[in-house]
Amino acid sequence: MKAVLLTAGEGTRMRPLTITRPKTMLKVGGKPILQYNVEALLDAGVDEVTMVVGYHEEVIKNHFGDGSKLGIKINYINQKERLGTAHAIAQASKSFEEEFLVLNGDILVDPQLLRDLIKRYAKGDAESILALTEVDDPSSFGVVELEGDIIVRIVEKPLPGEAPSNLINAGIYLFSQDIFQAIEKTEKSKRGEYEITDSLEIQMSQEKRVVGLKSDYKWVDVGRPWELLDANEYFLKDLETHIEGEVEEGATIHGPVFLGKGSIIRSGSYIMGPVYIGENCDIGPNNYLRKHTCICNNVSVGNAVEIKNSIIMDGTNVNHLSYVGDSIIGANCNVAAGTNIANLRFDDGHVKVMVKGDKVDSGRRKFGVVFGDGVKTGINSSFNPGVKVGVNSRIGSGAIIYSDVGSNKIVLPRQDHDVLEYKG
Repeated sequence: MKAVLLTAGEGTRMRPLTITRPKTMLKVGGKPILQYNVEALLDAGVDEVTMVVGYHEEVIKNHFGDGSKLGIKINYINQKERLGTAHAIAQASKSFEEEFLVLNGDILVDPQLLRDLIKRYAKGDAESILALTEVDDPSSFGVVELEGDIIVRIVEKPLPGEAPSNLINAGIYLFSQDIFQAIEKTEKSKRGEYEITDSLEIQMSQEKRVVGLKSDYKWVDVGRPWELLDANEYFLKDLETHIEGEVEEGATIHGPVFLGKGSIIRSGSYIMGPVYIGENCDIGPNNYLRKHTCICNNVSVGNAVEIKNSIIMDGTNVNHLSYVGDSIIGANCNVAAGTNIANLRFDDGHVKVMVKGDKVDSGRRKFGVVFGDGVKTGINSSFNPGVKVGVNSRIGSGAIIYSDVGSNKIVLPRQDHDVLEYKG
């Protein structure tokens, strides 16, 4: 079995994290989202994957290469114009002569769901099969209407209360070669893209069998920054202790901890797992790492730092006497001494975050900040919940940041000095 992974887009709702990488290459539980999908496909019996790439494709290629390190063959196709899912799948038409799986690269899926999809297709009575999952609010998804297991209608992002069901298209497909004929007949949608749901509608109009497979296996859609924390928690919950680095005498560890090679946990550190620490990290002394913290590679965490339920990306320094809670800190940042990141509103309400110009309810009572790559904070700076700071921005000492800061900005607090005259 072969598969297509769609990973050409940026993921604009994830900015500023995606200014420097595709969304699919953001790490949770110590690995890029896309790698979990490759591993799930391998687990399900897939031996060859074609990745449809585009935005910052070099980041993907540098990480995966030809796939040999993971035990799978990986090919790449560049989607120069991002013209929708159907257009992306069509780019891979010459790669397949039989049925094939398709996954959106920004979802996280249980391998058993893929195995069930393959098993269902083996019955031989369907041209296309969609994995379906049930959600409380389907208004942001493609919603399907079923008769038995046959899909008779797909409604894209219905208004609240107008959805035909709570079953949504999970972005996981198994197609026969017939899908390419349907794609050839697909016209651009109102938003100027070739939608795979329109191609499926063409198949249905031709009385081809389009089947929906309902599944209760884990499916995670990672579209907005706080959903990275949800995914990170999901993968760390099954973490097993694995120590390749050094743990000094006097460090205290409760619960599972992964410590990569070349890393050290210094004396006085107190760690409550599950916690993931990558390679070549320097942790401590005397710090406090709390549950569901993911520290990637080449990270330094200084004396008396507390980190809770956060993702700290490669090459970042979190210096002494700082607090980081429920946050995502990009690569190569420097969090200066005494930096405090608030993660709780005064009124205990949900934290709201600006996403593509709209203030969105994260649904989280606790959520800190999102830093793009290369952010530097000054000593004793403070950040309100839900704030985002763009790449390579600088925050001055003592600044209090209560709204988003764009990329390549410098923020300095205004200081009024009293002049004191000393005599004697």
